[in-house]
Amino acid sequence: MITNPDKLTLREKLCYGSGDFASVLYWQTFTVFLPIFYTDVFGISAAAAGAVILFNRIFDGVNDPVMGMIADRTETRWGKFRPYLLWICVPFAIVGVLTFTTPGFGSTGRLIWAFVTYNVLLMLYTAINIPYNAMLGVVTSDSVERTSLSSIKFLGAYAASTIVSATLLPMSSALGHGNAAQGWQRSFIIYGIVAVIFFLTAFWGTRERIRPPKEQKTSVRRDLSDLLTNGPWIILLFTTFATVLCSSIRGSMIVHYFKYYVGEQTLALPFTGGAKIYDFETIVSAFTFVGSISSVIGVLLLAWFVKRVGKKSAYIILFAVSVVSTSAFYFLQPGQLPAMFVLQVVGSGTGGPLSALIWAMFADTADYAEWKHGRRATGLVFSATSMGMKIGFAVGAAAALWLLALIGYQANVAQTAEVCQGLVLLVSVIPAIFGVISIALIMFYPLNTKKMQEIESALKARRAGTDVAATAVK
Repeated sequence: MITNPDKLTLREKLCYGSGDFASVLYWQTFTVFLPIFYTDVFGISAAAAGAVILFNRIFDGVNDPVMGMIADRTETRWGKFRPYLLWICVPFAIVGVLTFTTPGFGSTGRLIWAFVTYNVLLMLYTAINIPYNAMLGVVTSDSVERTSLSSIKFLGAYAASTIVSATLLPMSSALGHGNAAQGWQRSFIIYGIVAVIFFLTAFWGTRERIRPPKEQKTSVRRDLSDLLTNGPWIILLFTTFATVLCSSIRGSMIVHYFKYYVGEQTLALPFTGGAKIYDFETIVSAFTFVGSISSVIGVLLLAWFVKRVGKKSAYIILFAVSVVSTSAFYFLQPGQLPAMFVLQVVGSGTGGPLSALIWAMFADTADYAEWKHGRRATGLVFSATSMGMKIGFAVGAAAALWLLALIGYQANVAQTAEVCQGLVLLVSVIPAIFGVISIALIMFYPLNTKKMQEIESALKARRAGTDVAATAVK
């Protein structure tokens, strides 16, 4: 039996993490493989693919705060946020299959299909993922436990990322039997079934414990006012936006980078019986797989590292190492695969845990808002955050695709030297610039370990019905 309600069992943490496993089966595809699917399988131009991604992700991002406020006002016997895992998982999986289906239409028909299916998929992703992320702020009030829970959450995320990285391209090739479009469709039938199982695991295995103050009255205006006067949240939002630009620009171009810049490589690996030719699919699958495994290791060590240096310092140190590793790709030639893999291990091992750290910090800003204003809108905090992230991913991916189109990219042909140089910049220097901006912004974040301990103590006393923290001051 658990005597401290703020402490969570490993079972509940793992069940919660299964929700991010389900989500990232799709998110990893959105950020890494969707651009190559649209340009080289689905058959639309890089410029058109950029437009599809930009419009739909921005539209979806704007929907996030709406979904957050809806979730905040949901009342069921399962809580505010958990029921969406049950209600949305099956429609989400079905539309996922349709999104990665290539219809036998002309170019205009395919473009319309891409706009509609991706838009609906993102709307369903929002409907299930916003409440899921908001659960991080209501299953425990302990800031340290949240870091641990967020780490488990992202273990699920990076486990899914690892699986997608290792299996999507080979599986679509195997299942397609020479028909790439058919292979992608069948792959997402499999991913969809797995996602439903893991979303339901998260639903049945978790419990919401924190409720808004009993005297709190529903008010959209007050919720928005509280959010826009939440200084730590605003700082963290801009920090995260820059971080996402770094990630999305590089992530959306990494497959193109290996296909058109690195290409096939002849390697003599241990235990393979001599030199063999490896195609780009094998290389990029191994590269992203290694990155995901490194991210998992980084997340496993995150709670230990945060306990010693604090969340803010951990963010600065980890991202600084990741940015250096990313920028070093500018100096690599196509044949320097060992160096690429070493930098991927270092960069992902330090950059991967940042997502877990960021979400734990946003949960802290929800506590800060309740401490300061006496009101709690957890769903809005997380949904508005998600909006900023999605817009960042949209801008980053679209800008990268448009730059490719501008410098003359054509799908499935040898690229010019100018395009190859553009690909190098898009996976190295350009994303690194936004990483530096993110590090500069986080310097202004005020919620250190000491401040959070003060806020937690005040909120516990207030929730217990005392007047110790009746008036919150900045």
